[in-house]
Amino acid sequence: MTQLSHPIINLDTISKSYSMGQQDVLALKDISLKIYKADFVAITGSSGSGKTTLMNILGCLDAAWSGDYYLSGENVSLKTENELALVRNKKIGFIFQNFNLLTKLNALQNTMQPLLYRGVGLRERKIAATNALTHVGLKDRLLHLPSELSGGQRQRIAIARAIITSPSILLADEPTGNLDTKTTHEIMKIFQELNKLGHTIIVVTHEEEIAELCKRRIVLSDGVIISDVTKTSASEVHA
Repeated sequence: MTQLSHPIINLDTISKSYSMGQQDVLALKDISLKIYKADFVAITGSSGSGKTTLMNILGCLDAAWSGDYYLSGENVSLKTENELALVRNKKIGFIFQNFNLLTKLNALQNTMQPLLYRGVGLRERKIAATNALTHVGLKDRLLHLPSELSGGQRQRIAIARAIITSPSILLADEPTGNLDTKTTHEIMKIFQELNKLGHTIIVVTHEEEIAELCKRRIVLSDGVIISDVTKTSASEVHA
């Protein structure tokens, strides 16, 4: 973590509440947090701890919170939902537990999608997508549909799609939740390699083993951060 530079993410007293019937439930309480370039962070906590709410705010998937959120120096706290959608497209790469691939598109086409939304030409999209898929070990699967691939291969496509725009952060929500142990190790090894290349990665997980493979661990309980520990070194994955 390079703390001499400005943080990529700076949360200043972020709170979030939900209405449940006639009561307001406070999901996050005055969260202040800094994340720097090349951080590799696990956000953990039991069910109801607030980690999903925090993920939604970090990913600009939620437009209603109190406090200030600076992403790459830009305060996104007062942006509209449409403006947040633009922030997501430009600055955040998402990787989900269920992959969220388009079933009728092949690996290359799925990976190209974020660049299509940016108006990038077809030739440039194909080159960038091919490079991204090659980087995650799928050079020989470019034209395969998701239904023709294993869960691990589908998650590799999701990672390629996330990195194709060179986002400020990669935000992974339970990225190994649907994978077996061997495939989990393969996916985490890819994350570690990306992190070594300078990618900032945030993993939301309930799995102890996954948290141990990250450089930094933030633990939430009842909407507050109860622990934020940066390790001298994270465990390495060995296939």
